[in-house]
Amino acid sequence: MVQKKSVLCVVGTRPEAIKMAPVILALKNEPWAQVRVLATAQHRNMLDQVLNFFGITPDIDLDIMRPNQALTTLTARLLLEMDQVLLNEKPDVVLVQGDTTTVMTVALACFYHRIPIGHVEAGLRTWDMQNPFPEEANRVIAGKLARWHFAPTEGSRQNLLREGMPDKDILVTGNTVIDALLMTAAKDLQIGIDLDPQKRLVLITSHRRENFGAPFREICRALQTLAANNPDVQFLYPVHPNPNVKDVAHEVLGDSPNIRLCEPLDYAPFVAAMKQAYLIISDSGGVQEEAPALGKPVLVLREETERPEAVEQGVVKLVGPNYERIVTEAQRLLDDEAAYRDMARGISPYGDGLASGRIVKTLREHFS
Repeated sequence: MVQKKSVLCVVGTRPEAIKMAPVILALKNEPWAQVRVLATAQHRNMLDQVLNFFGITPDIDLDIMRPNQALTTLTARLLLEMDQVLLNEKPDVVLVQGDTTTVMTVALACFYHRIPIGHVEAGLRTWDMQNPFPEEANRVIAGKLARWHFAPTEGSRQNLLREGMPDKDILVTGNTVIDALLMTAAKDLQIGIDLDPQKRLVLITSHRRENFGAPFREICRALQTLAANNPDVQFLYPVHPNPNVKDVAHEVLGDSPNIRLCEPLDYAPFVAAMKQAYLIISDSGGVQEEAPALGKPVLVLREETERPEAVEQGVVKLVGPNYERIVTEAQRLLDDEAAYRDMARGISPYGDGLASGRIVKTLREHFS
């Protein structure tokens, strides 16, 4: 009997769980793989609900989250916790996804233990270490330490080659977020919030650390103006629990009658909200990938993006945390049907829903 290979899959935040879930589920069907799931719980509640939705139970839970925790403290605690996990588990390979503090720290810990890393969603770059912060540094560090680079697009592959990564270690897979999205969107989904189906819906998400403070107030002021100028449009904003976001959002937007502030939506209701939305305004990386596949225009509340493919295709537009640009571009899409159709074309530059199978095939061939 062939001895199984131990594969440790690590997730820390909601986006990681969404994008790793198809990979975990595919690996669990592989007879050669002994799959173990580790949750750092960098984001506690938002992580748990995604894992529950996909029927995944962590084998190890570090429960690392603390209110408003500093990055240095989080990193130090994760390194110490991972050191012990790797000593106990002795995995043959560790899979991480994306660009969070969890990803960077786990990659560093594995490097110290000489355990190979597979980096899912590798090669995204803005070439600006301060934007997004700290994600750009996290993914660059993880990329330098990874054994396998599972790049979502050819552009991501070219970024890795530019950094000197061996071509043989890079595989263009598509993005696993599309795998998860197609699995979910096929179901009968409900938002769970009472909205008027006759009114157009603008869906909002904003939580990036680099927008904290004055930029986020600028975003909220723009949303307030849009709501006042479009009383026939409903705005839904699931507000991130970080007090830098939550306190300001409720202060500035709480009195706008057609802005609905709510707790963060679970993954399935959020997909339902994207499907129902007319327009999405967001600083989320995942939304930039998901919404175009659903035919929804996205205005991105950032000056740069590591996901340029959708911008190049014209289905995503960068507006930054800039009052005038947010108001102007959103109003144009609400008023101009031709401009709206140009962005609502259902183009998905991020994959065909088969990315997780390509990742598993690479590992299967390596270990066989």
